[in-house]
Amino acid sequence: MATRKLTPAEMSEADHAFYGLVWAGTTLTERVDRALSKAHDLPVSWFEVMLWLANSDEPVAASVLGNSTMLSRSQVSRVLDALQTRGLVSRTPSARDARSVEVALTPRGREVFEEADETRRACLAPVFTDVLDQQDLAALGTVWRKLKAHKEG
Repeated sequence: MATRKLTPAEMSEADHAFYGLVWAGTTLTERVDRALSKAHDLPVSWFEVMLWLANSDEPVAASVLGNSTMLSRSQVSRVLDALQTRGLVSRTPSARDARSVEVALTPRGREVFEEADETRRACLAPVFTDVLDQQDLAALGTVWRKLKAHKEG
């Protein structure tokens, strides 16, 4: 049984690139989750929902959050329950669709988000934004958009 690690040269370029994406996503997400949980008692999944809400000028349909985030619809529902319990989001019936609920950050939620976003940025800086230049960030954005455009179901 082999006990040495495989080197990138022993993997196909596609396998190495895929592994790199998985590694980066997992590593950065875990780092942010630890920082947000410690500083704000805010899991990264809650922050993700708040990020989408913070970047919208209007309330967002809960179903849109389910389609926009990397969470399942049931996970989004549980996150929204927790955020609402903490007074960070409000839910209101949709004026456009009586079957739908719209969600928005409360003033307290916006304040908590801004504090948490500062923590996230500070946590990522030494391992992401300080390491990558604008060209690297643009390339990552291009890759992300291409992959997302071909996402199935």
